[in-house]
Amino acid sequence: MDFIVCVDTRSTYKYYRDYDAAGQPVNGKYATMFEEEYEDIVSSMQIGIGESDYIKYLDGIKASKTHAGYFSVDGKGKMVDPKVGKKETTSDDVSAYELIMKNKELLLDRDPKKSPVRFIFSHSALREGWDNPNVFQICTLKQSSSDVRKRQEVGRGLRLCVNQDGERMDTNVLGNDVHNINVLTVIASESYDSFAKGLQAEMADAVADRPRAVSVDLFVGKVIKDDKGNEQVIDHDTATAIHFDMIVNGYIDKKGVLTDKYYEDKANGAIKVAEEVADSAAAVIEIVDSVYDGKSMQPENARSNNVELQVDEDKLAMPEFKALWSQINAKSVYVVDFDTDELIKKAIASLDSKLRVSKIYFRVETGAMDSIKSKDDLLSGTSFVKEASASYGVTVTASSNVKYDLVGKLVDETGLTRRAVIAILQGIQPWVFNQFKDNPEEFIIKAASLINDQKATAIIEHITYDVLDERYGIDVFTDPTIKGKLGVNAMKAKKHLYDHIVYDSTGEREFATDLDTNVDVAVYVKLPDGFYISTPVGHYNPDWAIAFYEGKVKHIYFVAETKGSMSSMQLRLIEESKIHCAREHFKAISSENVVYDVVDSYKSLLEKVMR
Repeated sequence: MDFIVCVDTRSTYKYYRDYDAAGQPVNGKYATMFEEEYEDIVSSMQIGIGESDYIKYLDGIKASKTHAGYFSVDGKGKMVDPKVGKKETTSDDVSAYELIMKNKELLLDRDPKKSPVRFIFSHSALREGWDNPNVFQICTLKQSSSDVRKRQEVGRGLRLCVNQDGERMDTNVLGNDVHNINVLTVIASESYDSFAKGLQAEMADAVADRPRAVSVDLFVGKVIKDDKGNEQVIDHDTATAIHFDMIVNGYIDKKGVLTDKYYEDKANGAIKVAEEVADSAAAVIEIVDSVYDGKSMQPENARSNNVELQVDEDKLAMPEFKALWSQINAKSVYVVDFDTDELIKKAIASLDSKLRVSKIYFRVETGAMDSIKSKDDLLSGTSFVKEASASYGVTVTASSNVKYDLVGKLVDETGLTRRAVIAILQGIQPWVFNQFKDNPEEFIIKAASLINDQKATAIIEHITYDVLDERYGIDVFTDPTIKGKLGVNAMKAKKHLYDHIVYDSTGEREFATDLDTNVDVAVYVKLPDGFYISTPVGHYNPDWAIAFYEGKVKHIYFVAETKGSMSSMQLRLIEESKIHCAREHFKAISSENVVYDVVDSYKSLLEKVMR
């Protein structure tokens, strides 16, 4: 079967057709990529029984002749080429326009002498619902705030197809097979699951009122699956337990309306369900999500609750802050003196034992919605039935059309010399190196990570820092624009250098709250990205700088890195290396009054400064 692919190249005309220095038309990026991939696929096709004529037919059409493009039309129906001019056109554009709009049946004619074109690149000519002379339809859903528009796009795509002779493929021609031939393929930007559920939710909302509260009856009779795939029908007692547990956890109010805590816990993956259905939590959450909540459906107002941090000039002028800043604003340079040959040996051993690269494969899942039996089927997401799934391409190797600079990439990622990288690649086992052809991108990423781990170990053992005359200025605080959203990642602050603080996690928020309320703290600041320490494994930006009132603690100034867990630090080697470098940096630039360390709470901070 031949396919007509309608590709929207709305971005720029030159991606399909460009011009050389002499003004002659040449292939753009899209056309070049298409021809390379087309030739690669045709050359690697396996001939099956009875397919020799089809292969001969494909071989008779050049890749450059099997695609065409149409891009624009003015108000009078004339072709417009942005490079040629508004009153001129190219013969290619005219022929593509004629083929699409007047002689589309030729697109499926098996005689290449009539028209070798099978693939159309279009802009502004083809939209959903075009009378496609083929046995399939494609509809692309764009990001749109209009639910009506999405349904219209699907509706246009649902036009019945026509055959090569222009005959409509309806019930009169196909009988009961009409639904098997007229299949609409929807290319959605969301995942299959979210799109299917979203579409059903829109349909359910259009045909009937959805439940607007979580009640016991919402769960009764629903079929849920546990982690092992075992099914369970929820009876009234189990439904009551689920409903009661949601009240206890604060997920619904007295009226059964979902609360902000439910959405917050769901976003954090921390939803709790009744013990009776603990193994089926995902299925229970899916039922809860079928409830219509107007708040969750509303688009977010990007302008609401946004704050831009402003430096508090009074805190900037505090003697405590000036003293803190004078202690920590010096810059430094590092020196690492380690044995490169030893690093190469350790990297080779690490790659041989740990580098495992997965092969590229494609997983295809198909499903269909043959009928709508009830509103409940739409709400529960069971109208779309997953029919089959399979994995393909497990033997696919990297295309010869794509060139990789393996050595150059690893040099960029690790900072080692080309000589060192080549020595590492030559030293690893052949079967380990041969994984590169299975998945070049993953090979580069994982190999660089393992090499950097060994590099980080060497750095910890051999790095030293020397103080420079250069220092950071106050502009590191005044120049950057820092924005956050109140209640999401920003809060008001009293002792912070800025009027607000932007935090990265709930742990940072709690830490800042403790700093803000403690009487021993004079001023503190969450250090902006512009303040960093140079390390061999990248720039390192400490989290906090804190000044205590003199006489309250043993160490007046503290530079902190906050982590959620302190269990043996639970940090990767790269992060451990940066922290070690920070310790050496502050040891070199500051007096014993300044302490740098890693803490997970204000309590552990006090333990450090009281020593």
